[in-house]
Amino acid sequence: MEKESAGNKTRLCSPQGNEHLISLTEFLQRLEVTENGLSEQEATLRLRECGPNVLEEAGKESILKRYIRQFRNFFSILLTVGAILSFLGEYLDPGQGNLYIGIALVGVVVLNGTFTFVQEYQAAKTMESFRQLLPPHAKVLRDGKVRDSLASELVVGDVILLEEGDKVPADGRLIETNTLKVDNSTLTGESEPQLRSLECTHSNLLECRNMVFSGTLVQSGNGKAVIFGIGKDTQIGSLATLTEQTVSVDTPIRKELNHFIKIISAIAIFLGITFFLLAFFIQDVFLASLIFAIGIIVANVPEGLLPTVTLALSLASRRMASRNALIKQLESVETLGSTTVICTDKTGTLTQNRMAVNSLIIGFESLKSEKPSIPQEGATGQDVKESTKKGLTEKITGSEDADSGVKGFPVTGNPGWNSEKVPQVFIRVAGLCNNAKLYEAPPGYTGDPTEGALLVFANGFVDVKKLQQEYPRLEEFPFDSLTRRMEVVCQNPEGKLEVYLKGAPEVVVEMCGSVMESGEIRKLDETEQKELLDRHLRLAEKGERVIALAFRQAEEQKEYTGDFIFLGFIGIVDPPRPEAREAIAKCHAAGIKVVMITGDHPVTAESIARDVGLAGPGKPEIITGDELKSLSHTDLSSRLKNPSIVFARTSPVQKLKIVQLFQAEGEIVTMTGDGVNDAPAIKNADMGVAMGSGTDVARDAADMVLLDDNFATIVNAVEEGRTVFDNIKKFIVYILTSNIPEILPFIAFVLLSIPLPMPVQLILAIDLGTDILPAIALGVERGEGDIMKRPPRPRNEKLLTSQVLLTAYGVKGPIQAAAGFFCYFAVLSEGGWAFGEQLANTDPLYMQAVTAFFSAVVICQIANVFASRTRFQSVFSMGLFSNRVVLLGIASELLILAIIIWNPFANLIFNTAPIDLRYMLLAIPFAVFLFGVDELRKYLLRKNVNWAARFFKW
Repeated sequence: MEKESAGNKTRLCSPQGNEHLISLTEFLQRLEVTENGLSEQEATLRLRECGPNVLEEAGKESILKRYIRQFRNFFSILLTVGAILSFLGEYLDPGQGNLYIGIALVGVVVLNGTFTFVQEYQAAKTMESFRQLLPPHAKVLRDGKVRDSLASELVVGDVILLEEGDKVPADGRLIETNTLKVDNSTLTGESEPQLRSLECTHSNLLECRNMVFSGTLVQSGNGKAVIFGIGKDTQIGSLATLTEQTVSVDTPIRKELNHFIKIISAIAIFLGITFFLLAFFIQDVFLASLIFAIGIIVANVPEGLLPTVTLALSLASRRMASRNALIKQLESVETLGSTTVICTDKTGTLTQNRMAVNSLIIGFESLKSEKPSIPQEGATGQDVKESTKKGLTEKITGSEDADSGVKGFPVTGNPGWNSEKVPQVFIRVAGLCNNAKLYEAPPGYTGDPTEGALLVFANGFVDVKKLQQEYPRLEEFPFDSLTRRMEVVCQNPEGKLEVYLKGAPEVVVEMCGSVMESGEIRKLDETEQKELLDRHLRLAEKGERVIALAFRQAEEQKEYTGDFIFLGFIGIVDPPRPEAREAIAKCHAAGIKVVMITGDHPVTAESIARDVGLAGPGKPEIITGDELKSLSHTDLSSRLKNPSIVFARTSPVQKLKIVQLFQAEGEIVTMTGDGVNDAPAIKNADMGVAMGSGTDVARDAADMVLLDDNFATIVNAVEEGRTVFDNIKKFIVYILTSNIPEILPFIAFVLLSIPLPMPVQLILAIDLGTDILPAIALGVERGEGDIMKRPPRPRNEKLLTSQVLLTAYGVKGPIQAAAGFFCYFAVLSEGGWAFGEQLANTDPLYMQAVTAFFSAVVICQIANVFASRTRFQSVFSMGLFSNRVVLLGIASELLILAIIIWNPFANLIFNTAPIDLRYMLLAIPFAVFLFGVDELRKYLLRKNVNWAARFFKW
């Protein structure tokens, strides 16, 4: 018996392929489930038997392949070529130290590749941990009650509830639908959403309309399905080519890094070949010229660049996560920094998403509230969505769950309005033409905040749950952004049909031929319709979202478009976020245009825009959805130049057009959204931002997810993005500066026939020893005080510019080289060396001179790392000791310097010798001079001196 039971369980785990063809009764019997779902106990057993509902990642790059990929970049190839040439030199002329150089270069390639791999691996893990913060959830019916569950914990036989914006978590057969449309493009390639039904419409499983499939998206409507396939047994799981196949698209920062690598590599190769030929013709020694060429190439390659950039991006993404912004792709951090336009939703982003009824107009009479139904303090949109995840969906189940009532939150009792003046039918429309649900946690409801506010309002007069039983809903015509209204057909206790209507005032008033006043119904003429709309505008001017309510008797279950009886207006307030005004002011100071997009009336939109500081001193440019459709591209283009723009009465699908309009004007657009229809705009924006409380569809399309739905978080993220780009530039200037004192010794060696002042070993000691930690320290530098007061960087601004090269190669580098040569010749001169005299590599005098040159470069690099901490502001404004990683980096430089000078084993490897401290002190004036010159450069830039900006602004 037990074996038979185990066999049944095993058969349950795998689909048989005909689930769409058999009758619903047979289907449910096969899965041993009823329409009330499985029990928790049975679900636990099936989870143990069938395993979790997860897809194995097929086609994912192995760790070994990812590691090997680190050695394909141009820098690694150059260094590998250098190592091969060194081994060749050792083979042709043994005992000259070329073997150690070759080994060192191989070590550099391996270490650099390993460090980059580790950084990328850790960054990938960070991104993965971010994704785990937003694991896919599903609403599942267990023991007849709706509960929120991780999608990975769903089992065969589970009854799942599907709503607009959900991603289908597993393959299932529908047992209930309400105008359900699903986007199956990930499986079938069909771009149009497909209407679902309960009947089998095709012999092919994928074409059959009674099926829903894992990974597809619910575009509209709702429904209920029974799962028959999970994990690898789903349609998407069986198609290995569809899982983990991502197309790598280079982000702007990646393109910039590739450009930088090509330029620096080209310089290295050009100099290497040129001076190899020059050395060969002057000295006619092939091997010496070859080693010289190796030195030139090694000196030009900034070995620590790639891991440091990855680290800077990774640290920035972690900082952003701590501020409630989750980046889905690491390099998107920098894209934020170049944003010129932020298109933002109003509700929940600029406002608190704490909707509450504030005004009532019954017929033509305005009512005053003694205590408006403001939700509890702290009940934000995030609370609403958390509630949505946890409670919910009595509409679909019709279950009477005593635990999901409203015991814990006071949404009943005296509403603060004169109940004698509020008609019962008005309350019925507010409570029944509504898809929100009462919930015991703040703010008292789950679902859409506007509907939630109406529901809490209605529940203040009557028990809404009882009302829903007495007036059962027979048909729903959902709210649509085009019609801007919602209708439901309900049956009253006498068995007659009533249609309840709510929507935009201008739409509802036009559909009404009568009005109810003091319980009496009379005709409504055009003049009175106009008066009603004027009253609505007065509420809108106070920043209230105004909803009109109406009803009519019905003969049949259909959508009606006229002959409604006007009941009144409800004005709903949503307080602005207190931090929104400061955040918008920050954007304006940073040269970023903030554009508000809302479905509200233009008057309401303008009032909110003024409240949050979006309008500025003048009148904002208000563009309605109708104008967006009718205006020519030229007219729109001129209106988009206004500094303050508000799009009102727009539908979510028009967001894509708004993004494209701004992009056509050359803007870099960040777009926010949370709904299904927002996804195309989010995906097409340069930076797509989804609300953490939004739909799965929007979050999938976005580059960044806001956990707190707060506009101020976007501004913080922009600041981080700018800081990252700044820090990478600082890093580049810092590491390029030491290239000059590394290259010039080789040139002097060839042209002046002096002993080589800086051998390859010491170049590597600088590039991979003394420079690495200070460079990383620049990668973690906090933003300069004026970073959000600068205009956005141009789209075509490069990391490597002529100004960067002129600063590093033309100013700072020569100062360091001068310091090196000064100390070098000071040692030689005091040792009795005469110009033109050759010294053996083992000569103590030569070894001391080389050590002095190296020491001078390191000391100047200490001044350089301090100077490089800012691009425009004085270093003193940041605080000399505010970045502790810089101090740690300097300590590491001095430690490595001490080891190379005074450690006998290091002396042997680097061909150095202990020197008198006074030779090292000779470099300090040069270091101070370098620091002072860079401070002067920044001062001239702050004073907007034209020639300084032209040559030295980077």
